[in-house]
Amino acid sequence: MPYDVEKPDEQWRAELSPSEYAVLRQAATEPAFTGEYTDTKTEGVYACRACGAELFTSDTKFESHCGWPSFFDPKDTDAVELVADRSHGMVRTEVRCARCGSHLGHVFEGEGYPTPTDQRYCINSISLNLRPAGS
Repeated sequence: MPYDVEKPDEQWRAELSPSEYAVLRQAATEPAFTGEYTDTKTEGVYACRACGAELFTSDTKFESHCGWPSFFDPKDTDAVELVADRSHGMVRTEVRCARCGSHLGHVFEGEGYPTPTDQRYCINSISLNLRPAGS
């Protein structure tokens, strides 16, 4: 699928740190409980670190105690792309930025969290940039 933001691999490597590149462009996962936004309560918008697209808001962030930032809904229905992920011997749903195709994390359903959607978008902090409200 073509994305609004497409760049050659060399350009992504030049613009992202090695750890950002590994997660955003190679679907790696940052270690649990190490990301800068895991426990953040700052109001604002979480944007894609690779292209700047607005993905999630602090209004939908919740405490899941899973080790990564969790959201119960994207900012807009078309902000993210959901892709079947059959790696690692399991079936999961990968979450990608709909604007540039960068890997963000995975979404899980039916875990029983008291949220309006019963979904947990489990997102790598390193995939995001928080834009605080009013800035």
